[in-house]
Amino acid sequence: MSLFPRGSTAERAAVPASRVPEGPAPLPPRNRVAEEAPRVLSSTTTREELWSRAESLAWRLSANLGMPVRLAVTDNRSTMVSFRRGSQVLQLRLHHMFLEAPETVVRAVADYAGRGHRAAGQLLDEYIRGQQPLIRQLRRESDAELNPLGRCFDLRALYNGVNEIYFQNGIQARIGWGRMPPRRRRKSIRLGVYDHQTREIRIHPALDRPEVPAFFVEFIVFHEMLHQLFPSSGRMGRRVHHPRAFRERERTYPHYGAALRWERENLGTLLRG
Repeated sequence: MSLFPRGSTAERAAVPASRVPEGPAPLPPRNRVAEEAPRVLSSTTTREELWSRAESLAWRLSANLGMPVRLAVTDNRSTMVSFRRGSQVLQLRLHHMFLEAPETVVRAVADYAGRGHRAAGQLLDEYIRGQQPLIRQLRRESDAELNPLGRCFDLRALYNGVNEIYFQNGIQARIGWGRMPPRRRRKSIRLGVYDHQTREIRIHPALDRPEVPAFFVEFIVFHEMLHQLFPSSGRMGRRVHHPRAFRERERTYPHYGAALRWERENLGTLLRG
């Protein structure tokens, strides 16, 4: 679960739990363990208020676990909770909905992320479902342009054909080419993405080349359209992007085997962009 806003990355060490004062006393500066606050929470919330809430939450989690907690607060749309648990510190990323979470939910975060108690994930799932209105739904202005016409492929034409043949025109989405990322060495590439909130499909521009076969681009379009039919499922704050029903339907694509084979044989070329 990845699309995290970038903010301050300064790290501040937490005071051990034994030195954390009890009660609602203000936190001294050395107790600040929040690494990152969300860029937007509401039009009336100042950045200072966000930092204060993030610091308070990090302090409560650190006191509960008895270890430093380095907290990043996000405005993500898919991953609500992610963490990396070490022997000396817990690195935690939480959606800003948790800034106002009740103590029972804070304890569940500590149990789930800090202690590995999977049962606590059920309470987190319930809390996340109840906070759905806080999850950003509008696309950014920079994402507004969506051009389906490339140098080699017309994605709208491919989409219309796939929709008619395989979905009986049941999929309703916009489609276009994504932006070409900066040139750098990559170990992976995301060839397509479907946004459930805006119903938009974006295809990586690395596929808009004459040496890429049309059946492979069509397969990527088919794959992203399946996401509307089989949405991601949530489990303990994490997303299962390709459930079993999705995979079974994906294998019905006539050129499924050939598409996987072509991708495997040409991955190096795609990674070079």
